[in-house]
Amino acid sequence: MTPLQAIALALVQAVTEFLPVSSSGHLILLPRLLGWADQGLEFDIATNTGTLLAVVAYFRADLARIARGVVASLRDRDACVAEARTAWALAFGTIPAALTGLLIKDWVAFVARGWKVVAFNAACYGLLLLAADRLGRKRRGIAEIGRREGFLIGCAQALALVPGTSRSGVTMTAALGLGYTREAAARFSFLLAVPIGILVGGNQLLDLARGVPLGVPLDSLAIGIAVSAVAGYGVIAFLLGWLRTRSLAGFAVYRLALAAALFFYLSGH
Repeated sequence: MTPLQAIALALVQAVTEFLPVSSSGHLILLPRLLGWADQGLEFDIATNTGTLLAVVAYFRADLARIARGVVASLRDRDACVAEARTAWALAFGTIPAALTGLLIKDWVAFVARGWKVVAFNAACYGLLLLAADRLGRKRRGIAEIGRREGFLIGCAQALALVPGTSRSGVTMTAALGLGYTREAAARFSFLLAVPIGILVGGNQLLDLARGVPLGVPLDSLAIGIAVSAVAGYGVIAFLLGWLRTRSLAGFAVYRLALAAALFFYLSGH
């Protein structure tokens, strides 16, 4: 992998991780369309760590407030109820994807990286996103997300382990379906990326420490992390601003167009 390829793939990760269009799907498709070798799951995980750093940086005040709320609630159950509620929602939302990831990591790495899987999921979950965006009540704020709602959104997040689904897209779809506003759905989706991102990135660091070959040069991994972190920060700000006045319909239409283009272009190859 050349530095230019690492930069291009990291930019794709940064843009598509937060926009509801599937980062894993685009990371699989770009090398195929440009004639590059598939970079593999480990590079994808590294760039995901970069976008995790972007989330932590952008939501540092929210995360600090949630952490302080958890500590205060341990001392007094009536203290910082809203922050502790959000923390529990994030914890319960992380469980499904963490367990599912352990069970199907090898399947995702070696079997589910075909373009047909990406195209099918892009279309299916694009339709679900469009329906949730149009039909959701959009009345509830992020402070109203409790353990039950967090777990349900977390179950949706587990589906995003399959390429083409979109972690941000499917979690926002679930939150919209539960009646949350677009901005609340997006903010919780981004915050939910933190615990699962720490688990996945930590596991990769552990593999590196144990000498497990990652299949990608370390300098390429470093470039991927740095570029995706910087670009991802800007994409978060863009999307949150977008959702204050606009819908998610355009992203759903893009997903459908992408699926159609893939079947048209690649079905004969």
